[in-house]
Amino acid sequence: MKSDTNTQRPGLALHMLHRAGQYADEIFAASIGESTLTPRQFAVLKAVAGSKEPSQTVLVNETGIDRSTLADIVRRLVSRGLLSRTRAKHDARAYVVKLTASGQAAIKRAEPAARKTDDRLLAALSVNERAAFLKALGRIVAADQD
Repeated sequence: MKSDTNTQRPGLALHMLHRAGQYADEIFAASIGESTLTPRQFAVLKAVAGSKEPSQTVLVNETGIDRSTLADIVRRLVSRGLLSRTRAKHDARAYVVKLTASGQAAIKRAEPAARKTDDRLLAALSVNERAAFLKALGRIVAADQD
């Protein structure tokens, strides 16, 4: 019988989460086809779609992506015509972003790849394990926001 001592090694969770993230990125890239949309860009587009004229600060909170990286992602999505960015009416220092028609189309094209990625990632787990795994990941992410 295999020993389960690997779960006790320092840094193993860190490394395994990194490897799982790499695997997820590879699946998404293979599934997305000719689109050059990355998983983070997809997450930003989805966050914008789920908010009414969000500021970049709101997107940082929604996605967990750090401020400077998010600003770069938004800049790239604006230059590709997937988002528009304007100064906020209530605060001239802040920007709000909106999906363009091209951004909405990009989400629609990428959603099957995102579903396929989730399906492949979770395929190794039973239905009960999937729910527990997703709940545990949610708790890990929520703990970071405390």
